[in-house]
Amino acid sequence: MSAEKKLFLLDGMALVYRAHFALIARPIFTSKGVNTSALYGFTQTLLDILKTHQPTHIAVVFDTEAPTQRHKDFPAYKAQRQEMPEDLCQALPHVCRMVEAFNIPVITCDGWEADDVIGTLVRCAEKEDFTSYMVTPDKDFGQLVSDKTFLYRPSRMGDGVEILGVPQILQKWSIQKTEQVIDLLGLWGDASDNIPGVPGIGEKTAAKLINQYGSVENLLAHTAELKGKLKESLEANREQALLSKKLATILCDAPCETDLAKLQLRQPDRDKLIGLMIEFEFNSLGRRLFGEDFKAGRGSGSTVLAVEPRVEPAASEEAERATGEEVSPVLANLKTLADVPHQYRLVASAADRAELVQQLGRLKAFAFSTETSDPDPKQARLTGLSFAWEPHVACYVHAGTDEKNRETLLNLLRPVFENANIEKVGHDLKYDLSVLKWNGVSVTGQLFDAQLAHSLIEPDQRHNLEYLSEVYLGYTPLPINAPAAGQTELALGDAPLEEVTRQSCEFADVAWRLRESLAPLLREKSQEQVFYEIEAPLIPALVEMEFQGIRLDGGALAEFAVQLGGQMSEQEKTIYRLAGVEFNLHSPRQLGEILFDTLGLKGGRKGKSGDWSTDLSELERLERDGVPIARMVLEWRQVAKLKSTYTDALQQQINAR
Repeated sequence: MSAEKKLFLLDGMALVYRAHFALIARPIFTSKGVNTSALYGFTQTLLDILKTHQPTHIAVVFDTEAPTQRHKDFPAYKAQRQEMPEDLCQALPHVCRMVEAFNIPVITCDGWEADDVIGTLVRCAEKEDFTSYMVTPDKDFGQLVSDKTFLYRPSRMGDGVEILGVPQILQKWSIQKTEQVIDLLGLWGDASDNIPGVPGIGEKTAAKLINQYGSVENLLAHTAELKGKLKESLEANREQALLSKKLATILCDAPCETDLAKLQLRQPDRDKLIGLMIEFEFNSLGRRLFGEDFKAGRGSGSTVLAVEPRVEPAASEEAERATGEEVSPVLANLKTLADVPHQYRLVASAADRAELVQQLGRLKAFAFSTETSDPDPKQARLTGLSFAWEPHVACYVHAGTDEKNRETLLNLLRPVFENANIEKVGHDLKYDLSVLKWNGVSVTGQLFDAQLAHSLIEPDQRHNLEYLSEVYLGYTPLPINAPAAGQTELALGDAPLEEVTRQSCEFADVAWRLRESLAPLLREKSQEQVFYEIEAPLIPALVEMEFQGIRLDGGALAEFAVQLGGQMSEQEKTIYRLAGVEFNLHSPRQLGEILFDTLGLKGGRKGKSGDWSTDLSELERLERDGVPIARMVLEWRQVAKLKSTYTDALQQQINAR
């Protein structure tokens, strides 16, 4: 018996849009500032399909800019869509490059939408005994689902992949045949494509009517059996309902390439894939493809180094499946501690400590880092400090576990930390200053925090030490809290002293070297004044506030909470008036039913639970569409959140008494 033939057809534009907007709140940028959210999300979906489902045939289908028959029939078709975001527009050529590197065919057909091309191909595939999967988030593809054709909805926000066959489509919309999805959309409309539908008819009403009458045409032939506003709306919008059904119908006769043999899965171009992973800094995706030793790195100009294969770990099975060959580990040209001459030393004796303090006191600036037992500075036990003041040179002073020894060390270093003429450099200095404050030392002098500086230079990028080091130094530091060789899950404070010295010294050294790279960029970005006069001085101020605490006026808090409660009450009355009924505003499920079932608002989406989504993005969408009740609910939620904040603060004050 021949092996099963599995065809996966990816709706390219829909997947790219989905990936871009799924990460819109926290987009992914390269060190050059290139937004790679769409490319990353698309590639991740593609890899998941290749790994999990192992298709025998695959293609990516894209729309073209040529107008289609739908645009001629209804000029407003998709007219409500905003212009493609610039970042997304710039990502499309890179998506095509990625598809090309995977050796996957791209199919387009002028004058026909990707939906129609996919519809044409799956109908051809059914005749040739393929099992086909239409990879898209779009619900209108449900009309094409059959015993051999499935709707594959990729995971988003961790909600898992959905594969919908005939039973799932029928159950999802309470219909008897999958092709009735077209009739549903004819009545309900489709806000994403600007298909109008019939005013006043939502998803549930549409499903009920199609269940009863079978089709839009039969329903329109029996409107005399209906009553009230539903009858009036259907009779007044008869032509619009028929047009909406026509617009929602996916055509299956597009004049595209239908030789499915040409879509057979081929081996990717390994060199192109490696180049793209490095160019777009896809470390995790690169490791999935080329094994755990892959390192894409950060920054421009990285070159690929071929590394001799090791016996362990072997290249992952996924990498071998994707490339069809045994894969040697691959690295970007990033240096590590082993590649760089350095002088890191432990300062152990009393004489050496005294000499260190004298040396620090003569400097204009030094970098430092604290080693502690806890991420909470109030609870942390200080176990040591590291210092650096020239590249690749640093020292570590161990405090140990003895309280008296720690006090002696801090008293020795106090004049240096409290010397206002010495600039202190570090990464996340607020934590270090807080630790010292809770140990009786108040740090003064100008501060340079690499994390804070980078947040002004590139606010949309990551600011952790590893990322900054790879971008600006071409250097990968030891992982934070890395265990010593042969040990697992070892806290740094409990690690062998040699390991602690090496890692702590490296941290201070990297922070010192980052200052040389970031300080000029503050000037270039015109952020020097903001950094040195506002942001950096705010660090010790915040440390002092957290140390001293603040006094709350309980009476004022209670009074304001009452005012907010009154404001919420008035807003609730307005919301109930707009809804035409009272309901529990704290219940997302009830709110969703009011918005999309009772009021019949268009374009709603349901979660895995089957309830309508009423999250922030959904309400903001409705607000942009001019829906008054959505604006009022947003305002009510803001006031409710503020009231909760004041109430919590009041309760904390009561508990503290």
